[in-house]
Amino acid sequence: MSINDQEIAAALAGEERRQQDGVELIPSENYTYPEVLELLGSVFTNKYSEGYPGRRYYGGQQFTDEIENLARQRACSLFRAEHANVQPLSGSPMNQAVYLGLLKPGDTILAMDLSHGGHLTHGAPVSHMGRLFNFIRYKTASESGAIDFDELRAIARQSRPKMVLCGYSSYPRDLDYAAFKSIADEVGALTMADVSHYGGLVAANVMRNPLDAGFDVMTTTSHKTLRGPRGGIILCRKEHAGRIDASVFPGLQGGPHMNVVAGTAVTLKKAATSDFQAYARQVLRNAKVLADVLMERGMKLVTDGTDNHMMVVDTVASVGLDGRAAEDVLDAMAITTNKQVIPDDPRPPLRPSGIRLGTPAATTRGMGESEMRRIGEFIAAALQANGDDAVVARLRSECVEMCRAFPVPGVVSGSGPN
Repeated sequence: MSINDQEIAAALAGEERRQQDGVELIPSENYTYPEVLELLGSVFTNKYSEGYPGRRYYGGQQFTDEIENLARQRACSLFRAEHANVQPLSGSPMNQAVYLGLLKPGDTILAMDLSHGGHLTHGAPVSHMGRLFNFIRYKTASESGAIDFDELRAIARQSRPKMVLCGYSSYPRDLDYAAFKSIADEVGALTMADVSHYGGLVAANVMRNPLDAGFDVMTTTSHKTLRGPRGGIILCRKEHAGRIDASVFPGLQGGPHMNVVAGTAVTLKKAATSDFQAYARQVLRNAKVLADVLMERGMKLVTDGTDNHMMVVDTVASVGLDGRAAEDVLDAMAITTNKQVIPDDPRPPLRPSGIRLGTPAATTRGMGESEMRRIGEFIAAALQANGDDAVVARLRSECVEMCRAFPVPGVVSGSGPN
């Protein structure tokens, strides 16, 4: 890649080295396909495509219509959906489009509490959606992480929500969608599942699909476990298609990013392959091994393990470090994580009680159970080092050496996308 802006070129080279030399364990991050990187820098970047295929506001749309139709068809086939919208620019506006398309301001939505695993767009008070709609929040059992559906049913009967929302950004277990659907049907509510984190695992049929349980809407981002570009996909029943599409455009945003739509189409085709299914199974195996090693080494995990691609470590209980301090220690030894609140966390969001870990990105690089075991040992040793810089430096050297045997897809270190 030739970049004449030396400051930007230096930052790009630095980021390439950081990604190549370290382990990416933030569960919402991944390495996209080389073909997607190419499409993101393609001439589709140049084209405005406001509207939908066959109903655009600008001319010259024969090829943009083709890629968007392919993306929609592939999304419906992959997720067994009746309708798909692939235009949302990211996960947050994707969810906002659903609320604004199917509900009225002030309507009640029953959703998971942020500290128990929900997402900001699931009604956190600091979000605009939290101010616009009346979110009632349910929680999980403190130790097991199980959802008490009897309690959830009682909350629904009392609050009479217009929508029951499930899905998560920091919950290490799978969900019983049939139970959610039963409660929603009882109170006459719509059902929505946000599977943004684990959409790739749903696509690969290694985790449950809410649409199979009759959900009205399912949303997912196109990156994370799907390994695509940064964007959003809304999947829904046909009866909601018109309102969803109108809510995305012209309701919430203008023209879609057609370079992203092209990358999404490629991603969805790859997600239908046996290779991707094998990848998804490895993501889950790797997560189980990493969680087990951490617990063997004395680390306290929220829900005492994982059913999916992620886990949350209570670092205060484990080693007396808040999440920000633990994140900094691991950053210093080339392992990237993110600070994370735990259920009913008494600490502030920027210094919470835990960190969140996930295996999709490391698995993309080809790391398996043996590497997960080493990574778990690295993490425990670093966090238990009591600030010993020499220990952290030694662990960093070992970690970088391990990482260099597993190239980042699409990146030749120091030279840009390949």
